[in-house]
Amino acid sequence: MDLSDVGSHVFLGLQPETALSDKDKRLLSTVSPAGVILFKSNFIHGTDYEAWLDNQRRLVTDIRAAAGRDKMFIATDHEGARVCRTPPPVTRFKSASEWAPKARQVGAAMGKELASLGINMNFAPVMDIHTNPDNPVIGTRAFGSAPDLVSACGEEFIDGIHSENVWACAKHFPGHGDTDVDSHYDLPSLNLSKDELIARELIPFQAAVDRGIRIIMTGHILYPNIDHQYPATLSHKITTGLLRKQLSYNGVVVSDDIGMHAMDRYFDTSDSARKFLMAGNDMLMICAHFTDTERILGLASGMKEALKDDAFRHQIHEPSVARIDQLLKDTTMHVVTDLSDEQFVTHAQIDGVHGDPTAEVM
Repeated sequence: MDLSDVGSHVFLGLQPETALSDKDKRLLSTVSPAGVILFKSNFIHGTDYEAWLDNQRRLVTDIRAAAGRDKMFIATDHEGARVCRTPPPVTRFKSASEWAPKARQVGAAMGKELASLGINMNFAPVMDIHTNPDNPVIGTRAFGSAPDLVSACGEEFIDGIHSENVWACAKHFPGHGDTDVDSHYDLPSLNLSKDELIARELIPFQAAVDRGIRIIMTGHILYPNIDHQYPATLSHKITTGLLRKQLSYNGVVVSDDIGMHAMDRYFDTSDSARKFLMAGNDMLMICAHFTDTERILGLASGMKEALKDDAFRHQIHEPSVARIDQLLKDTTMHVVTDLSDEQFVTHAQIDGVHGDPTAEVM
């Protein structure tokens, strides 16, 4: 079975191992995904820098070889504080809210360090506005509680990390900051109107679009006043209506991990991947923590079956692939290389205090 003709639509998470498993090799070669995301379990922890960096070099090489791609996205979540996958000496910055005034410097430092690991995309910055003190998942991951502050800091971060040829990804559209449910475990619902979103939540995302963001991640959130049937991940009214039309965004749209429990009942039918693309999305992310990545075979098969429909192929698939291909064309494939002790010391001093090295790495 060859599903490589729809592989551009896939962002794959690896098994929790520091080398490619047989399953990873099989999925990478069968689907040829345009993107792979790395988590804590894909890095060797508890050993010296040279040892785990050497393993990282082999892993990135093996990923590209198995996927059969000269150009692809090698990504991670690198926000700082508890959302940090990498071992020392990679700089452990504090939460975004704490280094917000130095967002450009932090973005550039993160970009330099991630590029040295062969990583060319960071699923940051968080462009959510922290407006709900009971929010269990965003909190200090956001730059702050005011739209203008989040916008300004997000713009600076984007400029900083892009200066090191690492793509920023703005998340979680159209806004996760006002929720009181963690979408890793259940589906949040927000009774906000379109006008209310435009007046607050969408302001930072518009700023990111205006600043040249090339990839945006949608959140698993239901907005019943806008779309009572589908959460943002599958909603044409939200992805096409708000993001592409209201915000005039023409770049790539990637989902959050569809294995998260918020999506438990939304990606189990043969046409769910088709619906995902028809909503205006481009790349479907599936990771191993919450679900079996083997599911991508069925989802990719659904996409391939949809290509038999000429209208779908020409109006949905081809424009989406064109967006992804353009981003890939402009993507730098970094060589894994070591950085000096002095470089890490300089980065750690940007915010005065290095992020807590004893905090749990996710």
